[in-house]
Amino acid sequence: MNLKKPRVRFAPSPTGQLHLGGARTALFNWLYARKHCGKFLLRIEDTDKLRSKQEFTNQICESLRWLGLDWDEDIVFQSTRNELYNSVIEKLMKNGKAYRCFCSKERLAEERKQAEIAGSGYFYSGACRNLDEKVVQKNLKNGNSFSVRIYVPEGYTEFDDKIYGNIRVNNKEIDDFIIARTDGSPVYNLVVAVDDNDMGITHVIRGEDHISNTAKQIMVYKALNYPIPEFAHLPMILGPDKKRLSKRHGATGVQEYKDQGYLSDALVNYLALLGWNPGTEQEIFSPDELIEQFSIGRVQKKSAVFDEKKLQWVSGQHIIKKSANEILDNILTYDPNWQKSEDNDYVIKVIELMKDRVRSLRDMQNMTSMFFKDPKDYDVKAAKKKWNDNSINELIEKFNNLLENIELWDTENIEIALRNLAESKNISAGKIIHPTRLALSGIGSGPSLFDMMQLLGKETCIRRLRKANKILPY
Repeated sequence: MNLKKPRVRFAPSPTGQLHLGGARTALFNWLYARKHCGKFLLRIEDTDKLRSKQEFTNQICESLRWLGLDWDEDIVFQSTRNELYNSVIEKLMKNGKAYRCFCSKERLAEERKQAEIAGSGYFYSGACRNLDEKVVQKNLKNGNSFSVRIYVPEGYTEFDDKIYGNIRVNNKEIDDFIIARTDGSPVYNLVVAVDDNDMGITHVIRGEDHISNTAKQIMVYKALNYPIPEFAHLPMILGPDKKRLSKRHGATGVQEYKDQGYLSDALVNYLALLGWNPGTEQEIFSPDELIEQFSIGRVQKKSAVFDEKKLQWVSGQHIIKKSANEILDNILTYDPNWQKSEDNDYVIKVIELMKDRVRSLRDMQNMTSMFFKDPKDYDVKAAKKKWNDNSINELIEKFNNLLENIELWDTENIEIALRNLAESKNISAGKIIHPTRLALSGIGSGPSLFDMMQLLGKETCIRRLRKANKILPY
């Protein structure tokens, strides 16, 4: 691709929240611009008056900011540019590149019906392609409605896609397509070409579902003598069932992942890996590392498969790399009231102990509750397996008595007490470790028991063991 100060754009329609496919498209545009010291622009394609909503525009912008995908110039709104589009349509008709089509909806429907009966694909008949000017003026005088169609030239339209290679389309496969509806409103393939030219876009990086539009847009470029940008179409993102990613696969909107407590850098990292790789074994990247290593040439043709477990792993790796203080800052941004009444040093120690076990900020909140509140109940499955009869109660009572006599409360002395008890009873240490963990946390798994006990403190451990001894076994 041309590396001279590229200008790229992300152009969402504000008819819903920013989904992962759109976020990845925005990310690849942003990375390309930052890699080559270019400009990343944002255009809101809000010409669908019924479905476009300001709340979605706001949400898209908020999600992009949260992901760190900052744009470089004022946002362009298509809804404010009708004067430009209308002038271009007039220019195309004046230059003989487009024409008025007075065919009624009924006539076009009948043409389509006949094509279906014949078993052939529908193409506009071209009935209005070469109307005499007198006929045109008569229709206009009579107030007959019309759409505007572009003349599709003979021959081929081709372009070198930077991911899929050379694409060549026989123009016979494209009928004279509409560029303005009967109500005068311009259509997608016209406004996109006009906007990209007006914004000075040099590289169009977008989803592969737009490949079918590209030939038409190139025709618009040529008809208007616009310079043609370079194109790169990104592979689709599929769900685990190999079907296009959608709501049935779970959360697909950026806001949903933000609400679930994922770090923005982690989501950006994972999105970058959907269809792209650096050519090395590296999988964890900071935004700066992504910028440094990104290359359109390493985007794959094959559709990428979204893997929730891989996202969780990537997110966990990002959390591990952060300091406990950084994680706390992130949590307080996510939930300002989290453990607000607890001692800050204690909270930091909890985070440090747990950060290699969590995958998100929400995980950190949920999985650390044992450090701030006594368990209300105990995991039934773990209890039946690890505290299955009254012999455990005797062990826990003896262990508790040993704990009461520990003067220096640290992991070493706690472990010595437990292992000495196990040795005296001629049992494995696990016979005491597992029920103790259950009593202290309410669940059957977690961090090192001795680290957890040191952090909880002597008084809390003894209290919780006594409580569990009164309730268990179930």
